[in-house]
Amino acid sequence: LMINNRFTAVLLGTALLLGGCDFADQALLPSLSGSSAGTSFAPGPKLGTTSFTPQPPTPITPSGTQVGDAIQIIRNNLVKLQASITAQNNTLQNLRAQSAASVQAYNQTVATISSRLAVGTTPGNPELVKQWKDAMAQLSQGDDILTSMNKLSTDVASSASISNFLMQSTRSTFQLSGAVDEDHAQLQLLEDEVNKTTILIDRLLSELTQDINRETFYLSDQRNYMNTLAVAVNNGEALGASLGSRAYAPAPAPAMAPGSGIASGRPLVVIRFDQPNPDYTQALYQAVSQALARRPNAAFDLVAVAPQTGGSAQIALNSNIAQRDADQVMRNLLSMGLTADRISMSAATSPTAQVIEVQLYIR
Repeated sequence: LMINNRFTAVLLGTALLLGGCDFADQALLPSLSGSSAGTSFAPGPKLGTTSFTPQPPTPITPSGTQVGDAIQIIRNNLVKLQASITAQNNTLQNLRAQSAASVQAYNQTVATISSRLAVGTTPGNPELVKQWKDAMAQLSQGDDILTSMNKLSTDVASSASISNFLMQSTRSTFQLSGAVDEDHAQLQLLEDEVNKTTILIDRLLSELTQDINRETFYLSDQRNYMNTLAVAVNNGEALGASLGSRAYAPAPAPAMAPGSGIASGRPLVVIRFDQPNPDYTQALYQAVSQALARRPNAAFDLVAVAPQTGGSAQIALNSNIAQRDADQVMRNLLSMGLTADRISMSAATSPTAQVIEVQLYIR
């Protein structure tokens, strides 16, 4: 597929996509007739909804024994502990509400940027640049929320330690001498109430831990997307999801060494630098994005190709320019969210190349 407008980019199917089958899969050829209006921003981390409200312990009747006095002390400590849990639960609910409000504001700003990009705008539009900065500021509020969640987790863990101590104290009190039957009856009831409180704290800590993990993943994922959105704003056209947001598990060692796609397959993308600053970003993003959708574990070989024309000095000059252009393509891929460990770079000369090219192979 040859693109002849502001840029010249060739998007080709690759024989390496499906286990060495030698054919070009048309599903891998992205449409370049329009920009992608889709966005990667999520509705927000799916935080828990449980409210952890302890049930107050049953009042006890003083028995007048030393064991009865010990029971009263344990109960008083349980009341204090439950007051702390109630405060911690209130803090958690407030943090969840803050997270939802922050996500809503962030998504509204990002949606405004994406809508503007979808219809096209000028590269580096200062209005969109300002909105992008606003979105980053809104996203950074999640860092403060995450910090507060981690502090709350420490406080809840302390409550769990106190609860375990109260449970041990309750059980030890059964061994004290001088108790009447009423003392043991109240101890059994108190033991059940301490145990319920311990279970409640465990559930609170477990759900809070899940909230922290989800908030952390969400912030990381959206920062990747904001990097991609920055490229889109800079170019004045929409891209889509960050390439780094693709599910990725380490793939087994490839059977081919980096660059081997040159000999055994066709390039996924060929960018021809037959004019200054060719506009290839959209085409490159679409090709790599769709390739990763088909093969999430894919890695890529980026090859700077110089034509073998002219004398040795001209070839050397062309090679240096090709390397510079390949470096720029590499930076674009990184800005789109593709990690550096999934890209290898090499250089070559070609007797058939008419102009400097940067070729991208998939393996």
